[in-house]
Amino acid sequence: MNKTAIRALVTGGSGGIGAAIARRLGAMGYFVYVHAHRNTSAAAAVVNDIVTAGGQAAAVQFDLTDADMTRTAVEGLLEQGSVQVLVNNAGIHDDAVFPGMSAAQWHRVVDLSVHGFYNVTQPLMLPMIRTRWGRIISLSSVTALVGNRGQVNYAAAKGALNAATKALSLEVASRGITVNAVAPGIIAAGMGDAAFDAAAIADLVPMKRAGTAEEVASLVGFLASGEAAYISGQVISINGGMI
Repeated sequence: MNKTAIRALVTGGSGGIGAAIARRLGAMGYFVYVHAHRNTSAAAAVVNDIVTAGGQAAAVQFDLTDADMTRTAVEGLLEQGSVQVLVNNAGIHDDAVFPGMSAAQWHRVVDLSVHGFYNVTQPLMLPMIRTRWGRIISLSSVTALVGNRGQVNYAAAKGALNAATKALSLEVASRGITVNAVAPGIIAAGMGDAAFDAAAIADLVPMKRAGTAEEVASLVGFLASGEAAYISGQVISINGGMI
């Protein structure tokens, strides 16, 4: 597959891990659509980083939890050419112990990760299948693998992504499309920054440090490459030896 012909969409690409992934894919020679819902200025800054480094990119804005808006946006991208790499990175957490968790907290987290996955991935599938080459990579979490107090909603949402990854990988394995999930542990970017201090990280992580967004992006970049053609249906942890 000619890299210059490959278009990639990174949801939640406006900051933290998503931005690092977008920049990595841009450095690989892919045309990168950097998605944001509200933080469009940050998405534009990531696009500028990619273009300044010699790559190609454009910012796109839509609400992943709005099925009609997402489908319209995806159809607009497909008019410019097939999208063969999709990184489902967008996600949030809204923590509370389960007995005190509101319905709104549950639905906000599940809607974005699970329904958002469907809303953006499903309309891309047939066009991707027609090219007989594709990479779908979803960002999960160590929380989905081992659990975490106060994050039943987040664990459920990311666990659903893991299960969807395995099922979808079977459906498209014969079409040159791989489907994998990446499950980060404590990463010094975005949502993980405020959750753990240095002492907690040293206690939880055998490597005694948080990971970096760039380390996650390196793994995603490999899975998005031709070199990872025989890896599919996997949930790959990147957590400094936590599990």
